Amino acid sequence: MTSSLELVAVFAEDGTPLPGRPRGDVRAEGLWHACASILVRSPDGRRVYVHRRTDTKDVYPGLHDCWAGGVLADGEDPDACAERELAEELGVRGVPLTRSFSTRFVDPPIRYFAHVYEVRTDGPFVHQPEEVASGGWMDLDELRVRVDDPEWAVVPDGRALFLEWLARGEG
Repeated sequence: MTSSLELVAVFAEDGTPLPGRPRGDVRAEGLWHACASILVRSPDGRRVYVHRRTDTKDVYPGLHDCWAGGVLADGEDPDACAERELAEELGVRGVPLTRSFSTRFVDPPIRYFAHVYEVRTDGPFVHQPEEVASGGWMDLDELRVRVDDPEWAVVPDGRALFLEWLARGEG
């Protein structure tokens, strides 16, 4: 369970690291921070693990997401954050992560630098009950269709990152 007092890595708009700030301040003030986002694909690459966020999440509650991940703690490396978040949210450990790209996401007041990864695994998956309500495999082609549907209840950053991932030829 995360705390509003947890220190989060904070950055200037140009990416220069700044002293860490409590998570609550980052949310309330819309400070630039960084996240690791991991796309979990089946070993053959044809399916993506999609989950629904709990209704108690502080950001985008109850929506679907095709990315595991979260914010970098103060002083944390993006690779370490990706490994930590994948283990915390989905219970996946010891699998090689591949860094795909980095980008920015802005949906005021949310502003962050995304470090995007991919992992291929068939689990097993153990959901963190505070963050993940349910989850399961979705065919990559079906996910493409759903992400293109503005009515699908998906997190805005997940939609944006997936579309950029596709545009970069990753899928």
